[in-house]
Amino acid sequence: MELLIVLLIATSAILVGIVIGWFLRFIVALGKKGSMELEIKERLLEAREEAEKITTDATEKAEEIIKEAKNEIKKEEEKLQKTEDRLIAKESLLDERQTNLDLEEENLKKKFEENDLLKNKLKEKTEQKILELQNVSSLSKEEAKEILLEQLKEEMDSDLQNRIQKMELADKEMYDKRAKNILVSAIERLGVSVYSENFTSAVNIANEEIKGKIIGKDGRNIKTFERNAGVELIVDDTPGIITISTFDPIRREIAKQALENLIQDGRIQPAKIEEEIEKAKKNINKVIKEKGEKAAFECGVIGLDPKILLILGRLHFRTSYGQNVLQHSIEMAHMAGMIAEEIGVDVKIAKAGALLHDIGKAIDHEVSGSHVEIGRRILQKFGADEQIIKAMQSHHQEYPFETPESVIVYVTDSISGGRPGARKDTVENYLKRLGELEIIADSFAGVEKSYALQAGREIRVFVKPEEISDFEAKNMAKNIAKKIEEDLKYPGEIKITLIRENRVIEYAR
Repeated sequence: MELLIVLLIATSAILVGIVIGWFLRFIVALGKKGSMELEIKERLLEAREEAEKITTDATEKAEEIIKEAKNEIKKEEEKLQKTEDRLIAKESLLDERQTNLDLEEENLKKKFEENDLLKNKLKEKTEQKILELQNVSSLSKEEAKEILLEQLKEEMDSDLQNRIQKMELADKEMYDKRAKNILVSAIERLGVSVYSENFTSAVNIANEEIKGKIIGKDGRNIKTFERNAGVELIVDDTPGIITISTFDPIRREIAKQALENLIQDGRIQPAKIEEEIEKAKKNINKVIKEKGEKAAFECGVIGLDPKILLILGRLHFRTSYGQNVLQHSIEMAHMAGMIAEEIGVDVKIAKAGALLHDIGKAIDHEVSGSHVEIGRRILQKFGADEQIIKAMQSHHQEYPFETPESVIVYVTDSISGGRPGARKDTVENYLKRLGELEIIADSFAGVEKSYALQAGREIRVFVKPEEISDFEAKNMAKNIAKKIEEDLKYPGEIKITLIRENRVIEYAR
């Protein structure tokens, strides 16, 4: 009995435990469910906030893009409006010119009509006079007619002479006005800046130690550089730069490139200097070729011999009274084409004549004669059109004007070179004097090359050691100085430095 009671109590306890456990589990499950729902709600809230933020950012970006697009559209509209205004102005100018031409044509028609009326009136008067003479005299009709015609002829000669003079004056005024309009139109359509060339070039350096390397031991490096490049290096206390000075722009550019490459490489010694200068010379020759081809292409001048273009490219490094000759020639070519088109002559010939008019200046320091004559010989040698030669040869009136294109080249040369600030006479005279110094030195037998330095206060002459002895070198220096004194006018004194150098090269293999 007690066992049964124990069993019942145990069974009841187990059942109560099971119920309590299930109840506790139920309560825990409800707690977890509540926390999960809370977490889900929090995540949903975060997602909504993130979505709102993304939407806000996207809206702001869209507004910025729309604003930028509106600004771009506004700028394009302004550009189009400016272009449209320019076109309207040009159309107005053309309409005005056409109106003037129409008025001139109407005036000429009226003059012709007046002349016809005058002729008819004279005819009627002649017949009337003949009848009057027949009535009052015994002359025959033929005799009266001859007398009357003689009188009328005298009157007509005087009247026609007066009319011809008036028409000549009117036509001259009309043609002068027309010529001015054409020139003004060409100048307006081609507006280019005016600038003068510099004759020194500065090379920037990172530190002052480089100056010592460039000078070298006992000045060996700088002497080698100046001798091979034909320039003067100014290495002074000015921080951060080394100045290259020479009147020849081609030498200056070669020296600048070579010096920059040497500084970048860091190995500055005589052999490397000679190597870099030769490399720079090749690069400059490439630039010369590109400049010549580009100038011809820009001006629309085709069919020229490549050698002509190569010589033309040298003008990029040539100046005339401070004005860049190649740029001057390109400007002239554009202007000549405009004028030729206006007056109805050959545009291609006018452009080519203007572009090549100063080609002789590219080598006038190497060949004797004026640059016009040198240019003619160059063009004849390389098969240029005879009409181009006629167009370019008269721009200094050394030859007569044979074609309308030659007059155009002369006019455009005057316009391009005559603008205020385009040229500087003092610079050209300075360059001319330096060039004459080198020409005098080069005229002596045995001279390999010569360079005018120190703004013309010094000339360095390199002679061939196998042709000139030490004794002959001294006499040559004296003779060069004497010839300079006789042929040139200059302030102060000029130092003649004659260099005779023997160099022996051998290779160990």
